[in-house]
Amino acid sequence: MVPDLATARLQLRPWRADEADAAFAIYSRWEVARWLGATPKAWTDPAEADPAIARWSAFPGPLHGVWAVVPHGASEPIGTVLLKPLPRSGTGEPTPDTEVGWHLHPDAWGRGFATEAAGRLLAHAWDHGLTEVFAVTYPDNGPSQAVCGRLGMARLGLTDRYYGITCELFRAGRS
Repeated sequence: MVPDLATARLQLRPWRADEADAAFAIYSRWEVARWLGATPKAWTDPAEADPAIARWSAFPGPLHGVWAVVPHGASEPIGTVLLKPLPRSGTGEPTPDTEVGWHLHPDAWGRGFATEAAGRLLAHAWDHGLTEVFAVTYPDNGPSQAVCGRLGMARLGLTDRYYGITCELFRAGRS
């Protein structure tokens, strides 16, 4: 089971089946979807949320998972953070490399939520014995690269090892 985690301002918890509307509000936005996957596509049908939430809920935890990002006092998620094995280009098979990632609704951008939530997941990774975690971004995704910088992640350069795309690779090492 993916555990509930918290920060000073956020609750990180599993997505719930009844939160399809909140997920659709995030992933139907081109501003979010344009940075996701080899062939970015914004959701166009609210029904796309149900299988996504089911996939996210399938992570057995406690280390890897997909969490809803919910500000304290709010009732709906404003985004997603994840800690999962990176998929190998070509096969999609999981690699031994763990990825930290974040997808937030544009209304939540610029408030430090991505850095705060991803930082909590890095601490979670260290608590579970990982010694390194990676992040990947599109080469022109400056805002996510800035989050990597605030997290203290080192830029390793371009790679095509994951997701079947060329991306910027960042690494955080356990201190």
